[in-house]
Amino acid sequence: MDVDWEAYGWERLADGVGRRRLPRWDATVGLVLGERAVLLYDTGSSLAEGAELRTQIAGLTGGRRVTHIALSHPHFDHVLGTAVFAGAEVFGAVGSDELLGREREREALRRDAVEQGLDAKAAAEAADVLVAPRHVVSGEWTLDLGDRQVLLANVGPGHTGHDLVLLVPGEREVVFCGDLVEESGEPQAGPDAIPSRWPDALDRLLRLGGEDAVYVPGHGAVVDATFVRLQREELATRFPVA
Repeated sequence: MDVDWEAYGWERLADGVGRRRLPRWDATVGLVLGERAVLLYDTGSSLAEGAELRTQIAGLTGGRRVTHIALSHPHFDHVLGTAVFAGAEVFGAVGSDELLGREREREALRRDAVEQGLDAKAAAEAADVLVAPRHVVSGEWTLDLGDRQVLLANVGPGHTGHDLVLLVPGEREVVFCGDLVEESGEPQAGPDAIPSRWPDALDRLLRLGGEDAVYVPGHGAVVDATFVRLQREELATRFPVA
């Protein structure tokens, strides 16, 4: 696929596969282009950020719209832009649909976004129209994008109770990890993390991707299997199983 990723500030990872590191919180969004469908992995931290992504994707693809969205986990910097992608089929890990559908959880996302520095009005607007996943993944789900198939895998819990990764086959498989893997800082274990299960989640991630895959963290530069394995060992030491 002839796509000028760099012209729009995106990084090409493989044919028809790219990602962008968003400003401020350095959260990654991924894009996979198929013959009949366009899949976006995460949607940014606000409606404005989501709208910017929508405009960029239209430019990258000659006017195509996002048809499918996969949400890596229910944190504000990864989900608050979803509402701008009207008509997209939204996927998440099992339980994320109920979580993001609850008023108190929307309020918690809004509050967290404001505490992290998002404008209060922007946070409230995004929380008010937050889109919960319509399709939930309890194990693995294969999506047919036309000329290619991709795999959504619920490998958690770990960073949260609802971690969903995306595997894109190719000469080198590309694995979008969400915040199960972080490169630009130490992995963050907030109140919704299940740290004793995190190393197991990374074991499953490595089995799915294999030794030669490109691993795309939720924050930071692209890494390899060796990096993921070392982070797994650090997490196991930091959060030993009781």
